[in-house]
Amino acid sequence: MAAELTLGAEEELHLIDLDRWELSARAPQLLSRLSSTSYSAELQRTTVETNTAVVHSLDDLREELLRLRKELVAVAGREGLGVAAVGTAPCSTFADFELTPTGRFGRMHEQYRLLVDEQLICGTQVHVGVSDRDLAVEIAQRVARDLPVLLALSASSPFWNGHDTGYASIRTIIWQRWPTAGSTGPLASAAEYDALLADLIGSGVIADARMAYFDVRPSSHAPTLELRVCDACPLVDDAVLLAGLFRALVRAAELDVAAGRPHRPAPPPLHRAAMWQAARGGLTRDLLDAAPHPRPRPAADVVHALLDRLRPQLEELGDRDAVTELAETALARGNSADRQRAAYAETGNLTDVMRRVVEETHGPACGPPPVAPVLHRYRARAGDEAVGAGSVPRPAYRGVLDVVSALSPDEVARRFELRDTWLAEQGVTFRVDGEERLFGVDLVPRVITRHEWQELGAGLVQRARALELFLRDVYGEQRALADGVVLRDVVLGCPGYRPEAARLPGDAARAPVMGFDIVRTEYGGWRVLEDNVRSPSGLGYAIAARRLLDTVMPDLPRPPGLANPAAAYELLRSTLLARAEPGTFAALLSSGPASSAWFEHRRLAEGSGLLLVGADDLDVAGGRVVHRTGGQPIGCLYLRIDGELVDLTDADGRPVGAEVLDVAAEGAVVLANAPGNGVADDKAVYASVPELIGYYLDERPLLESVPTYRPVDEVERRAVIERIGELVTKPVDGFGGRGVLIGPAATAAEVVRRRAELAQDPAAWVAQEMVPLSSAPALTADGLHPRLIDLRAFVLLTDTRTEDCRFVDVGLTRVAAPGSLVVNSSQGGGAKDTWIVVEERGSARVRTRR
Repeated sequence: MAAELTLGAEEELHLIDLDRWELSARAPQLLSRLSSTSYSAELQRTTVETNTAVVHSLDDLREELLRLRKELVAVAGREGLGVAAVGTAPCSTFADFELTPTGRFGRMHEQYRLLVDEQLICGTQVHVGVSDRDLAVEIAQRVARDLPVLLALSASSPFWNGHDTGYASIRTIIWQRWPTAGSTGPLASAAEYDALLADLIGSGVIADARMAYFDVRPSSHAPTLELRVCDACPLVDDAVLLAGLFRALVRAAELDVAAGRPHRPAPPPLHRAAMWQAARGGLTRDLLDAAPHPRPRPAADVVHALLDRLRPQLEELGDRDAVTELAETALARGNSADRQRAAYAETGNLTDVMRRVVEETHGPACGPPPVAPVLHRYRARAGDEAVGAGSVPRPAYRGVLDVVSALSPDEVARRFELRDTWLAEQGVTFRVDGEERLFGVDLVPRVITRHEWQELGAGLVQRARALELFLRDVYGEQRALADGVVLRDVVLGCPGYRPEAARLPGDAARAPVMGFDIVRTEYGGWRVLEDNVRSPSGLGYAIAARRLLDTVMPDLPRPPGLANPAAAYELLRSTLLARAEPGTFAALLSSGPASSAWFEHRRLAEGSGLLLVGADDLDVAGGRVVHRTGGQPIGCLYLRIDGELVDLTDADGRPVGAEVLDVAAEGAVVLANAPGNGVADDKAVYASVPELIGYYLDERPLLESVPTYRPVDEVERRAVIERIGELVTKPVDGFGGRGVLIGPAATAAEVVRRRAELAQDPAAWVAQEMVPLSSAPALTADGLHPRLIDLRAFVLLTDTRTEDCRFVDVGLTRVAAPGSLVVNSSQGGGAKDTWIVVEERGSARVRTRR
């Protein structure tokens, strides 16, 4: 018998208290006022299930879904409740679960316990008419390979118990814990399917056929084939898209059965892997394709491949134009998980995310209209911080992008000329391989919201405290080495370890100025990429970038509460003098014009009221460091020299550095960013920073690091050598992007060379997983284009308590060159002015979470 190919759907919908924006367990009260034909109870009292009538077209299904939602919203609204069609309610917690009091649900709770308590989840089930049960069983197995695509399109559950889970569909992971979830395995007929159900019921593991929670199954209550893998969809059009694709898949499988085409099911582990991948990344990460030997491909490519393969069936059903349009819209707009994360990034408040999903559920089938003009020519990508799904600017950037987009080509050229002239006149340069270059600054700022800055501040202050304690320990008692927290050979053998640093007083603040390279991944989370505690540059360049934009782009609308980066000058001065003897001066010791950051040395000295000195300007007299010509007593030396202090000599060959070190050993001068700090910069030590945080602070890291391999370990070395082409490899003492090999972008010859280098000297290298960076628009002569970015942020400290640390409201956003994956000025990149929105203008004290 041919499949009827009718359509129907069941939607599980959360009930939301619109005053508290929490789940509401009032489903029984609402159901008493609704038709039992179209509405029913679920396991949890916070959920109502809708059941459409049987329809024949996608348009009719859309109208049915809208009708049922409208009626439920009206009834719920009279009780102060809203409705959210979403896999998990963003603000839900475990305590929200209340069991619907029926005998069946009571038995389930008694049998499954915690598994039932976790079921604060909602899905969309699509039914396609297939009354021939033998045919339904055959089709169910043939459509399995494409189920991950449907799951990825529907994914709407990134948040669980008040946290971002890292998954697009955590509902899938929770759901798969049921003993009957997933694939049935190979079955030849309806009789075999029924026998399987009978055995499961006979085993006592499930009570009835309705508890067969397979991915696709012959319905237990209708002559249909039922799709069960999808999250609930806030937008009705997304549910309609799923129905159109599933019906086409059913039709394609029916034709294959009729033609006698053989079917080779994917091995169960591969099917589970593909479903997991879809749940993890949704439309943002790769999906596994439907080939016999699946390989990861961009999600959009996999969706397009499915549309191409189903074209004949979609045309036959009259659905091709509608499904294609809905699919392209979904890919441009992103799934609900993408939109929820974007909403959270704007304010850091899950209540706002809840409002967003309720608004979408209550609204039109296609969703609310865009609230800002679409940037049609901008190549929006996953993880763009300024431009969201559908090429719509995010709220923090709308005013800025409105102004920039309105600039004519001639005006853009004029602004570029004004920028370059300003940079040249101000001497904003950076030396690369002996060549002095203008420090490139893009004219579109980056915006970091207050809640994000607070989150970064708490994590970086924690990290700075741990690193300062580590430096004091390494050059003191070496407890962490004795306790095995870090390997003694790794620490004492790293190039940055300097034995003379042990001469400094034990309580000396060794790294008053710390810089951290932070990346925001294209999935929204922040990670620390590198620690910089030797002589981190960037502070002066960040301040200059603001002055540049104030001059060249004064028409950009500034957000309220925008931090003034120039406030960092006084913070730097007070930090450097905090431990110096009263009446003394702070000086910046530079290698002079040959230094790569000579511009910054001059600007920091001028802005912070520091003496700018070189080796020839220093003298040691009476156990004190003084300015050779001016005679000023120097109480703090901020070291920004290229070599080691102990090796520093003046023009006459006098060992000035060694003499200064003698004074510092007696506590008569403070060395800011002391000798030997490179041991904490070491990439091999970086891998241990999370452990150092736990060891010294008894805390868990607030910011994640990048997964890092240490090839000195034999097991990790084998893994790295096998995967050189997939990883990023770096020299342990490298800086400025030098020696970095990005495996996926490397040639075969480069991979072979790096594999040999690593095998020859494993201790000289580390390897890291690739981190997909976020992007932001850069202004070029032909418009706006996305560029990869990172962030250099700074912590100033005088001691190791939280209150001794200041998270500076300054950030240097570094921009990769076009087509490059390396974000570093030394490798041809540029920078952006970073607009940090703070609670109080000029505030620089970190606000930690409590």
